[in-house]
Amino acid sequence: MSTLFEMAAKGGIVMIPMAVLSVATVAAMLDRLVFWITLYRTEDQTAHRILEAARYSIPDANQLAKEAGSQPIARFMHASLKMINPTPESFRLAMETASEHEFEQMSKGDKLLETSVALAPLLGLLGTVTGMMETFSGLGVGGSGGVDTAKAASGIGEALMSTAAGMVVAIIAMVVLRVCVSFEGQQLSYFAKVGGELELIYRELWYEPRMVEQAKAKAALERSYAEEEVTVLPG
Repeated sequence: MSTLFEMAAKGGIVMIPMAVLSVATVAAMLDRLVFWITLYRTEDQTAHRILEAARYSIPDANQLAKEAGSQPIARFMHASLKMINPTPESFRLAMETASEHEFEQMSKGDKLLETSVALAPLLGLLGTVTGMMETFSGLGVGGSGGVDTAKAASGIGEALMSTAAGMVVAIIAMVVLRVCVSFEGQQLSYFAKVGGELELIYRELWYEPRMVEQAKAKAALERSYAEEEVTVLPG
């Protein structure tokens, strides 16, 4: 550990914001790691249970989705299941609105990682410039003094260390960012698949039969009115 601190100290003053940026990057990485592991561990099972329940009872499926509200897929399905007798268009719109909110939550760490990717190399470049300035100062360029080899070597070490640190932080942030974006793309496809299955279940098993029953009831009511009119006509 002491060796690590000694190496960081050689990077100069630039290593202070670099250390802050690296800590933020690692924190974002750990947060996203826990999030995605938890999500993939239970997501498919939860979606399957809710879809199966929806085939027999929309209220039961809604209750299951509500109980599993800590999971994005459950909140996504609950948004439409909680509606009372919606049209298929309203049913789909509720899921689309919920999916947009969930994807915003899934990508909340992306901005920090993008900042690390962009800022870390710039901080490394700044450290390179300050290190080279110290190196030239030690070499006595443009002056009449002698060469201060210790100061020149310190400047070269600062330049190399800050550059290397900036590259390492940027590479780690880029890898984590690309993995998160890949997972988010998979979730987009999965949400579309589950949402499509849920909408088909609602259309085929609940909405269309209800429309048929309402049409039959309306037709029967119209027939009864017609028969009443016939009976009251003079014979």
